[in-house]
Amino acid sequence: MADRIEISFLETFICSAFAACFAELFTVPLDTAKVRLQLQKKIPTGDGDTLPKYRGSFGTLSTIAKEEGISGLWKGVIAGLHRQCIYGGLRIGLYEPVKTFLVGSDFIGDIPLYQKILAALLTGAIAIIVANPTDLVKVRLQSEGKLPAGVPRRYAGAVDAYYTIVKLEGVRALWTGLGPNIARNAIVNAAELASYDQIKEIIMKIPGFGDSFLTHMLAGLAAGFFAVCIGSPIDVVKSRMMGDSTYRNTIDCFIKTMKTEGIMAFYKGFIPNFTRLGTWNVVMFLTLEQVKKVFLREVLYD
Repeated sequence: MADRIEISFLETFICSAFAACFAELFTVPLDTAKVRLQLQKKIPTGDGDTLPKYRGSFGTLSTIAKEEGISGLWKGVIAGLHRQCIYGGLRIGLYEPVKTFLVGSDFIGDIPLYQKILAALLTGAIAIIVANPTDLVKVRLQSEGKLPAGVPRRYAGAVDAYYTIVKLEGVRALWTGLGPNIARNAIVNAAELASYDQIKEIIMKIPGFGDSFLTHMLAGLAAGFFAVCIGSPIDVVKSRMMGDSTYRNTIDCFIKTMKTEGIMAFYKGFIPNFTRLGTWNVVMFLTLEQVKKVFLREVLYD
């Protein structure tokens, strides 16, 4: 049987969900550190200075491990896998069909970058509308560790979190922070998928490269960098709204954060965020390319 050159949407969804879940398992501790740094507020001391509990990526990882055990680094992993299975599967699985729809099925040649960006914006928005409850639960579970000693935890696990949120706050609460989440995920998805698509296309034209392991790795790292630079401010607002119910809305969260902590607060956790997203994108895209080759009956990298 001859090798196919295309795979179906269902096969693409399965490949995407698997690759996203695999990357999530690999990078959950870095994501937990990022969320803790983003949720951290200035703590006043007697002499007017501030004393943050978490300092930097490795300091945050070390503090969490010491205070909560190694398992604390994987808090929210189940909800994270729920999220990636739905969100990752949809945003990546829909990207090629939407891109083809935008340019037309008869289009020949390199698709313009703006069409790639538009396709990724649309698929990112659609996917997170469906997956927002899983994102909310993941952030809530990851933020549990910042509660003071002796304060009982709100949730026993992912399933209990869904149940408790619906019971105490209503079904609509599962879509808390949907506005900034749509903005964040649409923009980050565009930064990731469109940049990966474009950079991979450029690298493949360089003599000696082609559709190779190195090409996928370099394009994945670039995708992670662009995603963090563009999406970090929105990501901070999203994390704070989901992890702290004191904010009335997106604008209120943005203004209060800017007023009390300054503009650099929107880049809190930048290093762990890039470490995570850079690693995440490399692992995800490498896995995705390989799993797709299995469906296409192609051989793996030599």
